[in-house]
Amino acid sequence: MAEPIRVLVTGAAGQIAYSLLYSIAKGDVFGKDQPIILVLLDITPMLPVLDGVVMELQDCALPLLREVIPTDKVEVGFKDLDAAILVGSMPRKEGMERKDLLKANVAIFKTQGEALEKYAKKTVKVLVVGNPANTNCLIASKSAPSIPKENFSCLTRLDHNRARSQVAIRVGVPSDSVKNVIIWGNHSSTQYPDVHHAIVNHHGKEMSGFDAVNDESWLKGDFITTVQQRGAAVIKARKLSSAMSAAKAICDHMRDIWFGTPDGEWVSMGIYSTGNSYGVPDDLMYSFPVMIKNKTWKVVDGLSINDFSRGKMDGTAAELVEERDTALTFLGA
Repeated sequence: MAEPIRVLVTGAAGQIAYSLLYSIAKGDVFGKDQPIILVLLDITPMLPVLDGVVMELQDCALPLLREVIPTDKVEVGFKDLDAAILVGSMPRKEGMERKDLLKANVAIFKTQGEALEKYAKKTVKVLVVGNPANTNCLIASKSAPSIPKENFSCLTRLDHNRARSQVAIRVGVPSDSVKNVIIWGNHSSTQYPDVHHAIVNHHGKEMSGFDAVNDESWLKGDFITTVQQRGAAVIKARKLSSAMSAAKAICDHMRDIWFGTPDGEWVSMGIYSTGNSYGVPDDLMYSFPVMIKNKTWKVVDGLSINDFSRGKMDGTAAELVEERDTALTFLGA
């Protein structure tokens, strides 16, 4: 057996973590022969709940799960980490301005970035899930200067999976018959789900997403808004935010970092923008199509971008620039 790896989940008493921890501990993410030490971090008032989660993980009798460490202390939570999944964040409360939300989260992710810098391995892979995920991820990475920027990413795989599934349902094929959709930009309602380069296997025949769907007005209209606003639609229906689907997307994202993407396929991830071929401003965490090999991502370059896509990609970039600049004023303060 391999040596155990240390995996941190923050917000570990919350509902996304409740859907996520079993899959990690069972071996669905880091491999069926990879023992795991699971570190569960949450705020002090949630520790009694966390004890219940620990009991349940013990009661699953999972052979790969070597140890579970519940804690409210960053020096325990971030020590010697191989992977950090930062789910916990300040949720938006009714009547709260986006700026106030940013301010609260800058404080959280600055602290967590500093803890990564001080206690974690320099090879740690960090996935930020807590919203606003892109900007939280940027703040964490800036607060951990000795950990490479490439080791930080934020979750847009849920949006990617939503887009893939919407196309599959529309065409009437299984979701794995749709590949190479793209989520550009921010994990917010300005994100741009793009099907221009998607490929659909339609009853054994590969065709473009646009040809398979054969409804351009849907692809440029309702499809985009459905994916953009899906999180809000789930909250409206369930009175709770997406947890099962978010946990599944986290598993997909981390598994692809660990084991790579299939040949000829890309996935969407929020990553550090620096010198790309798409005219996206530098120093943002922006969602791009990436291929992953040996735990290293590479942006898929050279895809043609039409005027429609250009406008959408620029719009979501503008929102991220504004978020970043606001966040950095709080960081400076």
